[in-house]
Amino acid sequence: MSTTNVGPVMAAARRKVTTLTFAEKKERGEPLTMLTAYDYPTALALDQAGVDAILVGDSLAMVVLGYETTLPVTMDEMLHHARAVARGARQALLIGDLPFLSYQVSVEEAVRNAGRFLQQGGMDAVKLEGGRERVETIRAIVGAGIPVMGHLGLTPQSVHQLGGFRAQGKTAQAAQRLLEDALRLEAAGCFSLVLESIPARLAEVISRRLTIPTIGIGAGAGTDGQVLVTHDLLGLFDRFTPKFVKKYANLHDEMQRAFGMYLAEVQSRQFPAPAHTVEMTDEAWEAFSAGLAEDDFKMLERI
Repeated sequence: MSTTNVGPVMAAARRKVTTLTFAEKKERGEPLTMLTAYDYPTALALDQAGVDAILVGDSLAMVVLGYETTLPVTMDEMLHHARAVARGARQALLIGDLPFLSYQVSVEEAVRNAGRFLQQGGMDAVKLEGGRERVETIRAIVGAGIPVMGHLGLTPQSVHQLGGFRAQGKTAQAAQRLLEDALRLEAAGCFSLVLESIPARLAEVISRRLTIPTIGIGAGAGTDGQVLVTHDLLGLFDRFTPKFVKKYANLHDEMQRAFGMYLAEVQSRQFPAPAHTVEMTDEAWEAFSAGLAEDDFKMLERI
């Protein structure tokens, strides 16, 4: 039996993924899959492939908008892209990434912005960065009926505080703090937790200690699921590739090749060929040309 297009067929038949699905998969020991999307066609393709969750990540700032860090992206920009993703995906759990300063200023503003992701962006849940300092905020957002995914380890919104995009939890003291933060976020009501760029053994210990599922990125195979930035996976982001990324394609080079071919064919007048051209019947042309002046024919001959 052929397995061609099995992914889209399965995706069409499956139920909507929810936070309960996340809990059930952890209980059964089934790995969770998550990828990022920022537009309709990518979200549609991911949903048809059968991914469990789609994160509209603040990585949008770097891989789509061209910023050096995630810090400049705004709440309105995130909502714009969230709506596009929501139009493309129907089965995956959709998670909106709260951007820098959308939840740090006050608990009230955090709840309001989290609610905007559901009300205006079509998301099912939100994600935010930080440990014990975010417990009160998480409790308030969850208390408003909004599911929250936590994020520990390398937290890109704290890149300047961390001294760059550096792995975390590599000392005994730092590892203990991460474990404690993970337990606090679970107690605050998070339904899941992203662990980014931390030692694999530490990520596995945290994953075993928590009852909620963990999603790893650069945290080894011992987590309950994995996430990557889709632009990294596809080889679309040319500036750098994190060590923990596996490229499943190199679409940046393929795009350059296709663009080069297009330019060459246009410049040599090979494109558009007759197959890509609209024509009219000879009768219609004769009726049209009968009314053309001699100067018009000369112009047509030059073309």
